Formats: sequence, structure tokens, C-alpha cells
Amino acid sequence: MTDDPILTISRLSKSFGPIHALREIDFELRKGEIHAVAGENGAGKSTLMNVIDGILQPDSGEILFDGKPVRISSPAMAQKLGICFVHQEIALCPDISVAENIFMAATNSSRSFLMDYAALERKAASILSELGSIPPAALVRTLSISQQQLVEIAKALTLDCRVLILDEPTAALTEKEAQTLFGIMRRLAAKGISIIYISHRMVEIFDNCDRVSVFRDGRYITTRNVADIQPSDVVNAMVGRVIDELYPKKQAEAEKSDDVILEVRNLCERTGFEDISFDLKKGEILGIAGLIGAGRSEIVKGICRLEGEVTGDVRLNGRPLNLKSYKDSIAEGVVYLSEDRKGDGVFLEMPIAANISALKLEQVANGLGLIQRSREERQAKELGERLNLKCGSLADPVSSLSGGNQQKVAIAKMLSINPKLIFLDEPTRGVDVGAKAEIHRILRNLVRTGVGIVVISSELPELIGVCDRVLVIREGTIAGEVSGAQMTEENIMHLASFGGASAARH
Repeated sequence: MTDDPILTISRLSKSFGPIHALREIDFELRKGEIHAVAGENGAGKSTLMNVIDGILQPDSGEILFDGKPVRISSPAMAQKLGICFVHQEIALCPDISVAENIFMAATNSSRSFLMDYAALERKAASILSELGSIPPAALVRTLSISQQQLVEIAKALTLDCRVLILDEPTAALTEKEAQTLFGIMRRLAAKGISIIYISHRMVEIFDNCDRVSVFRDGRYITTRNVADIQPSDVVNAMVGRVIDELYPKKQAEAEKSDDVILEVRNLCERTGFEDISFDLKKGEILGIAGLIGAGRSEIVKGICRLEGEVTGDVRLNGRPLNLKSYKDSIAEGVVYLSEDRKGDGVFLEMPIAANISALKLEQVANGLGLIQRSREERQAKELGERLNLKCGSLADPVSSLSGGNQQKVAIAKMLSINPKLIFLDEPTRGVDVGAKAEIHRILRNLVRTGVGIVVISSELPELIGVCDRVLVIREGTIAGEVSGAQMTEENIMHLASFGGASAARH
């Protein structure tokens, strides 16, 4: 890293009607540095990145690139300057190959009438070899979310990149994939490429970045060398207040119970998992850990009958569950919150109130089966207040909300049926630190009211902080269980990677 700036932004502002998204922002990116940008959802991070990438035009302010004033009028202009933006939301074409997606920009500008697929796949394989074993000829729709994220990053690396913007790039990656990405980032920075790294994960910022800039409510707050501050300083600057407890207090001894909410015995699915047996007790939050692809989501989806041909015995509060479909699961009060919030968790363009009522419309319908908007809004208002949902109007589309509030709408939809058991898959993915603390508090309050909670998460600090016990899944089986003092990142990763003799079988 040098002290020479490649990108300097001065007094930049951007409004959307009466909403001030950016207020006289200052920002500097130096050559060869990895510069973290932190802030809660709604702080202005995405708006600023969209201005830098030419997607949005500022109302006022100045942008210097390599010391010269520029007007970045479009993403194509940004690309000519050498600015590459890897968005958090995956924007690949699902029905063409990985190689075609990676070289789409070059293909579009080519004058050739015929495409040399073999050459394209060879070049793609060369780039992908640094990121993971992804077949260049595979159709994108056959890939997992984590693999698609790596293809997005590979696509950016093919361009003549001088500034690389990464927006929550590890949200869908395994720990191993994330470490591979961090190694690539350091190599790119050593070559003089400057990286803007947006993340809510303090560990990633402090392990991999040189400086961090904090934004709050559309305003620039501070820039500091990572070596000179603590993670708590960044968190407090982000939220404008001191957050002493990111995780609520765990189950007290007096709250422990032998009452079992969920019993799972010998659950099997021919292609996904086998011999899964565990209990969920009243008053506890049970975590499920494991590398992506280990079968974590497949197990809970199998219980809910969302996918797979599952065999085995499942009991809810001592009564056998004989489910044929997810509709049956909902009727029994067992619901699943998807890891893909925008794909499966909420209907982005529908009103907030309509989203919350979607699982059980008969609750807000009259005797003729017609939706009663007043009942729908009353239900949404009650659940919104319970979850501290922040929105303008319940008639607004969910897309108008921050990521944290979108997730609260998804949780409210689960709560609308008065569930007995909720499976939450990556419940705080892409959510800022303040909203994370709120969601963790909500989960703890729910278990204290008797609701069963099972959390799947790739964030080990979250599992350790919020759960009372953690099951570790490896290659479709339970590799072990940790609790109390044994619930450490090292123990969980060891079980996830290698298994262990202490595998939890009941």
C-alpha cells in the first residue's frame, strides 16, 4: 500500500426525493490497499458504491480518479477506468455456462460470429483454479449459491481491474472458500490493485483490511487504520451507541427442562444424509453447524418436507409427525426460514402486510375467502411492533426496507401462524450488527415463550453466541455435538472437517 490515492471523493451528496442517502461524503482509497467500508443497513454504503460504479449519479460533490476529476456516467465508463463491482446480489445468467458468464463482457464486444467454446472454457478454468473446483462448462443454475458467488468474483478478475469493490463477498462462502478469497485479495493488493471491502463481519475486517471507514445515516463518520482500533470502536461508530451485548444471555440453569419439543430418529434421505438423530429441548436454542454442502439445510428441509424423499421418525411434543408436504408442516406449526431471503423468504414487490399474512391467508380472510385488508394490517402491525420493524407504511413493498427489516418481515411471516417450531437458515446473513443483535434477542425471547428454535449458520461466532448446544454435520451425518466450554470455533471446525469419536447419537 502507498499513500497515493487512486480514488478521492469530496463532499458528495445524493438524495432520493426527501430522503438524503448521502450527505457530503468524503472518502479516499489508496493504491494497493484493502479498505473496509462499514455501517448499518441504510448507512449509505451501497449508494456510495453505486455512485462509484456509475449506476447512480451524485447530486453534488467531486470524484477524482488517479488525481483527475471524472464523471462516472455509467457502469461501462467505470469499467473503462478499471473499476469492477462484485455485488452482494448474484447477477449471473442461470441458463448459460460458467465460462460464458465469466467472459460475457468480452464476448459482447467481440466481432467474431462464432464462439470458440473450448478456448473459453480453458481460459475460465485457469481463472477458476485459484478460486475452487467449479466446472467451466456447467450451467450456472446447477451451482450452489457459494459457487455462484465465486463465479461473480472470477468474472471481475478477468477485467483490467484497478479498483475492485466487494460487497459482502463471503456471505455465501464456506470458511475454506473465504480464506481462499482473502489470499486472492492480498495477492491483488500486492500487485497494486485497490480493494473496497464491504462487510458486517468484524473478524474479516480486522484480519484482512488496512483501513476502515465508517458511515452512519448517510454521513461519513471516521476512517482509521485497523491496527490502531478495536472491533468495538467500529461497532459503536456504526450504530452511534455502545452495544455491550451482541448476544442475549443464554438459558439459565433454572430454565433448563427435560421436556422435548422435537425428537428426530434415524432420519435418512438417499442422496443427502443418513442416520440423523437428535432432540430439541424446551427453552434451548439448538445450532446446526457444518461446511456448506455437508447437508445442514437438507436435513431441516427434509423434516419440513420441502425437499427429498425422507424416512425416519419425527415427533413434535411427543406426537408423531406424518407430513406429506410443506403445507402439512405449516398446519402442524413447523416452519422454515430460508437462507435465500430474497429468493424464498419474502416477496420483494408485495406490500409488507401481504408478506406477513402469506403463510396462512385464512387468518385474514372473511367467510367467503376474501382477504380483509384491515385484518391483514392489524396482524402486520402487531407482529411488526413485537419485532421492532422499522418501515414507513405497511403498504410499502418489502424491497423498500433495509436487509435487517426485510429479515424481520420474513420472521414475522413465520410468527403469523403461531408456530411451535421454527428452523432458521442463516438468519442474519447480510444483516448489519445492530439488526443482528435485535434478531438474536427476538430468538431468545421466542424460546422463552415455548417456541422451539433451531438455527443453521455459517458464522461460528453467531452459533457460539446465540445457541445453547450445537450439532456439527459432516458429509450428511452428525459428526458431533458441542456445548458449554466445549463450544469453540476450533472444536466445531475440527468436527466439521474431520469428524470425531464423540459423534452425538441418541
